[in-house]
Amino acid sequence: MPSNSVPEFRSRVVGLELDGDGAHPAAWRKALHDPQALLGGFRIRETVQAADIAGFHLATFKDTRAVDADSTGIPTRIDAIQRAAFAAPLTGSLGLVPEAGTLFTEPFHIATQLASLDYSSQGRAGWLVNTANLLEEARTVGRTPLGENEVAAEAADVVQASRRLWDSWEDDAVIRDVSTGRYLDRDKLHYADFEGNRFSVKGPSIIPRPLQGQLVVFAPADLIPAVEADVALASATTVEALPQAAHAAAAAGAQRTLVELDVILDARGQTAEERLAELDAHEEWRSGARYAGSAEGLVEVLTTLFAAADGVRLKPAVLDVDLPELAYKVLPALHKTGLVTPLKPGTTLRETFQLPRPANRFAAA
Repeated sequence: MPSNSVPEFRSRVVGLELDGDGAHPAAWRKALHDPQALLGGFRIRETVQAADIAGFHLATFKDTRAVDADSTGIPTRIDAIQRAAFAAPLTGSLGLVPEAGTLFTEPFHIATQLASLDYSSQGRAGWLVNTANLLEEARTVGRTPLGENEVAAEAADVVQASRRLWDSWEDDAVIRDVSTGRYLDRDKLHYADFEGNRFSVKGPSIIPRPLQGQLVVFAPADLIPAVEADVALASATTVEALPQAAHAAAAAGAQRTLVELDVILDARGQTAEERLAELDAHEEWRSGARYAGSAEGLVEVLTTLFAAADGVRLKPAVLDVDLPELAYKVLPALHKTGLVTPLKPGTTLRETFQLPRPANRFAAA
């Protein structure tokens, strides 16, 4: 690159965790809806449409088979991929990134479900790699937890097998040749032929190659570079430590980085500290880096963090209260800074992160 060239500008990505009534375990106590009127507090339609209209870039959906430890909030969940699929036709530009486990699930099923999600969302799907190694998770499928030294390797195998399955159909494998009655060009379907430490996958997939070629894969930063992820989620115990965590993830090989930030804002006539005290009186919020304060202060914090990372995943304490503050005060202010730009209709999640559409590994071969 010439010394006088200007690096390409990348808009920062602002994502949200949309789980239950919010990130705080007592969030349901402050929700504005009637808990009896909705299925277990799962307010998918309202939250995803609010996030989509506001212009957030992506939403993540937590997943677990186990009851939240020490939580009086969420006793169980609908499968995250199913929630994202339900949200797909309800939204127009919001990226949809469900968690999906890698330790106690079938890689073939995960890969095909996510490929289907990419079609239903018109190329807005991602995958947040989950490596929860809990006894409760394992027991639901008659398994036992893995050894600590096996977790990263198993996750890496599942992601690699999924990537090979996504590529097992070339982009032009579907020909729909009416004159010969052929729907597929069988020479453009390939065996995945993946052999892992604990499983093997032959393939090919039962779903054509995703619209994005490969979904955007998100993973916690501590799994990089073992897991072939596109975006690392960097976390820390304090806001001040987040830039260093983002730099470390990038140094480990992450193409893009998002920092993790829990958020509770001044709202509805109360300060963030007052709101947090009320919620913690029911159950303490054991979180990581946390911002508690005004919307204006959050804009300043995010502006600083964006100097070190490609974006942020915000975890609002109570969606009914904090999401409107983020939508009407924080996001517009970030747009004014120029660091965050609104999505254009039809933008894929790979395009949101300015990641190129990858070539098919089998077609190249």
